[in-house]
Amino acid sequence: MRNFVLNLFRSKIIIAIVLLILLLLVGVIGFMIMSGYRWVDALYMTVITVTTVGFGEVRPLDDASKIFTIFLILTSVIIVGYAISVITEYILSKNNFEDLKQKKMQKKIDNLSSHIIICGYGRNGKQAAHKLMAYKKPFVVIERDKEVIEKFQSEMVPFVHGNANEDEILLQAGIEKAKTLISALPNDADNLFVVLSARQINQDMTIISRASQETSYNKLKLAGANNVILPDKIGGDHMASLVVVPDLIEFIDNLSIVGKSNINIEEIAVSKFYDTTEIRTIRDLDLRQKTGCNVIGYKDENGDYIINPEAEQRLMPNSKVIVLGRPEQIMKLNSVYNIR
Repeated sequence: MRNFVLNLFRSKIIIAIVLLILLLLVGVIGFMIMSGYRWVDALYMTVITVTTVGFGEVRPLDDASKIFTIFLILTSVIIVGYAISVITEYILSKNNFEDLKQKKMQKKIDNLSSHIIICGYGRNGKQAAHKLMAYKKPFVVIERDKEVIEKFQSEMVPFVHGNANEDEILLQAGIEKAKTLISALPNDADNLFVVLSARQINQDMTIISRASQETSYNKLKLAGANNVILPDKIGGDHMASLVVVPDLIEFIDNLSIVGKSNINIEEIAVSKFYDTTEIRTIRDLDLRQKTGCNVIGYKDENGDYIINPEAEQRLMPNSKVIVLGRPEQIMKLNSVYNIR
């Protein structure tokens, strides 16, 4: 719709420019033929006539030239008026369209709840957004670079333009109703300030922050971050692991948790499998027989993990299981238990 409107206005502007050029050509040719002016004098007479500035003629006009000048003035009033109206309408409509677009986006953000807020749309922020889109999780991006917003904004990636350090911008992104905040700003001091502000506004949300320096880790945790990620450290560890245990790391890299058709690992709440008022075990689920998937981890109600749990592990309410399987097995698991 926006492209249609802009193309319509561009076509009108082109028409207005063409009419103005034709008007000037007609005026120059007319004065040269009817009054015998040189082309410079003819151009001068045409311009002062079209713009109605009131300067005097190069030399007195005869009756035919006066009639031509009257025709030129009347025509120029119509054409110049049309050109001015088209340009003015284009400018106003462009501004109004941007305002309407922003209001529509803000209304969409206001209707969100339990969503994720991403502060900063750099390399890390963009990767987080892509993964959230793969899982169809609702999120909002706070970005202060207008050019970045204009380049990446879409129905799938809603943006709030502003500095994430400001409480007003966080509130505009719906932080009071948000479930998680990801602070992916490049500067540790900015991330620290965002974490402090976010924790003050919403005490219950999960906050994940990026950190460039290891010395910032404890500060961000004290400020209220639940998790602090050091991308450079993770990258270095990963490269070193490729030297020490290359086959194992390559196998782990091939495990996918993104998308709908290539997932290998899923974290699923026990309540998705059965009514947890009756305690069951991993053996009772029998996922291997029903779906081909294996339970490789268990997270109890206290948040503690058990790697490769026993078949007799009791599945308590509010706990989760981590399952491993081929993509088609994961899809069968989701289908059998209607997991979305």
